[in-house]
Amino acid sequence: MEKTWRWFGKKDKITLDMLRQIGVEGIVTALHDVPNGEIWTEEAINDLKTYIESYGLRWSVVESLPVCEAIKYAGPEREQLIENYKVSLANLGKCGVKTVCYNFMPVIDWIRTDLQHPWADGTSSLYFDRVRFAYFDLRILGREGAEKDYSAEELAKVAELDKTITEAEKDDLIDTIIVKTQGFVNGNIKEGDKNPVNIFKKLLALYKGIDRDMLRENMRYFLAAIMPVCEEYGVNMCVHPDDPPFQVLGLPRIVTNEADIAWFLNAVDNPHNGLTFCAGSLSAGEHNDTRELAKKFAKRTHFVHLRSTAAMPGGNFIESSHLTGRGHLIDLIRIFEKENPKLPMRVDHGRMMLGDEDKGYNPGYSFHGRMLALAQVEGMMAVVQDEINN
Repeated sequence: MEKTWRWFGKKDKITLDMLRQIGVEGIVTALHDVPNGEIWTEEAINDLKTYIESYGLRWSVVESLPVCEAIKYAGPEREQLIENYKVSLANLGKCGVKTVCYNFMPVIDWIRTDLQHPWADGTSSLYFDRVRFAYFDLRILGREGAEKDYSAEELAKVAELDKTITEAEKDDLIDTIIVKTQGFVNGNIKEGDKNPVNIFKKLLALYKGIDRDMLRENMRYFLAAIMPVCEEYGVNMCVHPDDPPFQVLGLPRIVTNEADIAWFLNAVDNPHNGLTFCAGSLSAGEHNDTRELAKKFAKRTHFVHLRSTAAMPGGNFIESSHLTGRGHLIDLIRIFEKENPKLPMRVDHGRMMLGDEDKGYNPGYSFHGRMLALAQVEGMMAVVQDEINN
């Protein structure tokens, strides 16, 4: 598999020189300065592609060409936004950038309640605490009908937390759940926005009455509309699984398990309609076995995120070492090297380590932590290659 790295453009503190020196082959990036829904021009794409290539690297994957909310909830501007998306895809294809990772999660992308949960060795990683998330939902957001989404035991724990939680902790939950994790790349809410909770409530309201079946139909409609462009220019679309892979905040989530993946692949049965196999997102749900999913969907996978999570009691989960957790990364490497060996893959997240303070400026995206993870994955790949050769 091709070793790639998510890079956030020319302003990224992690430079292309640094990435070339640690063995990265391909770059995963986007035109982060282009507002959501606007067309990516050939000129802008070629400018960034040429810059990347000047360092001896390849622009391997677009992550992400965002799918606007109005496409997901079928707003009145959907048709124009899809037309713009098709033009951007065509321009990417003309420029030779052929893989596009995207997501179809309503309103909120990946969710964590702690961006720097400490480990005993002094490193830290991303963490999801279900009770604290429930507290945000019930007591900060005040979502109507939220109580029915939680067990009696969880509601009791939220009530206990309410007796001790500080205002600073409440502010940190807001910042973590709906600002930092959403706003650092083309998000609906950005740092500096006033009243982020009110903004978030308005976004949630856009999906009132939208259930799983409707969201599925909107995804099918979008994919059916863009596939002719993908076929003409050889562009592969690969949706990222929902993170975490279960329903949240009353919003439908439709890429959470084997049945969901099979549904969208069959709904628009085209080889350019594929999956981003994110082992971390999928392993965060105890209902998913990443090895079985990889075996089933390897041929329709266009991009792999190699990261792992560890499930904990009460529905909590934490970003684990790439050598441990429920991701089973060496088994996944065995499967993908056998079934689809030319895939781009990138190590994802990992631990924040000493020296990352001035480099890992995006939530969960360290430098030294990801560099260690890359070395671990390279070791796994070497083991698998020896197995194949022998």
